[in-house]
Amino acid sequence: MPEVEIEIGGRSFEVACQEGEEHYLKSAARMLDEEAAALTAQIGRVPEARMLLMAGLMLADRTAGLQDKLREAEDRLMEKDAELDQMRNSPVEPKTVNVPVLPEGVTDTLAELAARAEALADQIEDAGKTDAVEAPDTAGAGDETV
Repeated sequence: MPEVEIEIGGRSFEVACQEGEEHYLKSAARMLDEEAAALTAQIGRVPEARMLLMAGLMLADRTAGLQDKLREAEDRLMEKDAELDQMRNSPVEPKTVNVPVLPEGVTDTLAELAARAEALADQIEDAGKTDAVEAPDTAGAGDETV
């Protein structure tokens, strides 16, 4: 079992731990040392036992607050999981969309109007070609009569 030397509040301690746990022990000692330093800065020199007790209580208070927050987060997560499961398992009702339908006669009427418009366009086009053909003759005939 390895022994690790840690420092808390300016005092050194030899502590034994399980193999592979040295990192965690040093991390915990560092947190305890930070609390002890805060106490020493606020109160001044304190007996070792009292300093360790108060630093430990401060860490325990912080841990209790974090545990409360963790519990609240877990509760919210469970609620969201239940909501998600409910949404996954509930049948989805299709939404009805009303689409206006044109009466049968309207499409026929529109087709007739389109055919008439095309016929008129063809007539105008043909009339334009006829005028274009007659226009040079008229211009030529006008020159002869002058």
